[in-house]
Amino acid sequence: MKLKQELLEQPSGELWKSIRVELKEDVSTRDRDVATIREWLKKQPHLPDDWEVPPIMTFLRGSSFSLEKCKRKLDMYFTMRAACPEFFTNRDATRPDLDEIMSNKIQGPPLPGVTPNGRRVTICRGVHPDLNSQQITDTLKLALMIGDVRLTEEREGVAGDIYVLDAAILGPSMLAKLSAATIKKFMICVQEAYPIKLKEVHIVNTSPLVERFVNFVKPFLKEKIRKRIYIHREVKDLYKYIPQEMLPTEYGGQCGSMATLQEQWKLKLQEYREWFKRQDSIIANESLRPGRPTNYDELFGIDGSFRQLSID
Repeated sequence: MKLKQELLEQPSGELWKSIRVELKEDVSTRDRDVATIREWLKKQPHLPDDWEVPPIMTFLRGSSFSLEKCKRKLDMYFTMRAACPEFFTNRDATRPDLDEIMSNKIQGPPLPGVTPNGRRVTICRGVHPDLNSQQITDTLKLALMIGDVRLTEEREGVAGDIYVLDAAILGPSMLAKLSAATIKKFMICVQEAYPIKLKEVHIVNTSPLVERFVNFVKPFLKEKIRKRIYIHREVKDLYKYIPQEMLPTEYGGQCGSMATLQEQWKLKLQEYREWFKRQDSIIANESLRPGRPTNYDELFGIDGSFRQLSID
């Protein structure tokens, strides 16, 4: 059976109910929790006075409705917006350089459906082996832009995220252009600043070099996430974790081609053009933070590249 082609299908029925339990979401008190967070924002001199309700609800869901955890996540989210301008400024998806990446270099669409236990699947793969260092940074920017859109578009919430990384064209020349500092900043964003419940990471079409790279990156990851990384020699091994029919046609599924899904997400990011512009100024102001301002050097604390991983 072919899946419906909504950009992001939202859970309903019994699955919706089970996700409420998993997220510890009480529909009778969640609006009060949102109001509490909005009031808290107003009292923080270094944070924006207010923000939209849907993203705050997503942060609460990603924090299992722990108000204190939600506050920490939001603080880090707005802090990273200020600390990483390479990721959080110039986010106009109609720009030719970003359009080129989305159209011809990298594909990374979340899939329309959710798994039987309510998890969203995103597949990331390169379609052209030649990316320069700036394009790699912009690829990470685009991934976070999709994350920002999902803060609003995941209206009912999901029970977690599954990422599939297709490493078919990831070779030594591209790895040599990766900055360790950039990768660490991105990992901090994903793990500390976004309300992601990362359940599984599946890496397909690997090589010995890719596996060395994964081992190099693992120290940047929390232990629980390191344990959720699975490396597969064959794509069909994914079917043990993700229903085959909900995958793109390139992976044996029925939800459409990667190119079609990527184009839909490119258009969605372009629709959010004005929203992204408004977000440029919605950041943490360290000069107003009570107590000690965040020291970005201490927060990131790494430099270098992955050139030592290159092999002949």
